Amino acid sequence: MQEFDLETQILAAAAQLERQGRYADTRRFVQHGGVTVYRHCVRVAVLSCRLADAFGWQVDRAALIRGALLHDYFLYDWHEKDDSHRLHGFTHPRTALRNACADWTLTDREQNIILRHMFPLTPVPPRCREGWLVCLADKLCAVQEMVTTRTARLRPRRAAA
Repeated sequence: MQEFDLETQILAAAAQLERQGRYADTRRFVQHGGVTVYRHCVRVAVLSCRLADAFGWQVDRAALIRGALLHDYFLYDWHEKDDSHRLHGFTHPRTALRNACADWTLTDREQNIILRHMFPLTPVPPRCREGWLVCLADKLCAVQEMVTTRTARLRPRRAAA
């Protein structure tokens, strides 16, 4: 699949989620560094598809994209000082799944992608290729987002001309 077509397909899927549920709320919350949850999930979906192609894996592409887009559908600002956010890394997959199931009918594969994307932080691994792809892509994107944000703070600012 060509890159333009892939991103167009993923953005169309995200737009559909925005029309049908609370997905637009993901644009309000920051995930890693300065990246919104929305942008992070789109990036994870793109990378998950790229990894599937690179590995030559046959996957349910629609479930992969939808699961990736919904994997962080927890709908709160986990940076706020609040005891309910203290264990965010361990608890947000279940919260994301609960929220997604409240807004849409999900396949078993989509549910597994969302619920198991934090392995090995959460002890049960994904049981499908799509879940493994999102799990890996999520970690890679998170590291890149955090490093980019942190190194941007270290760059000297240029004086206005």
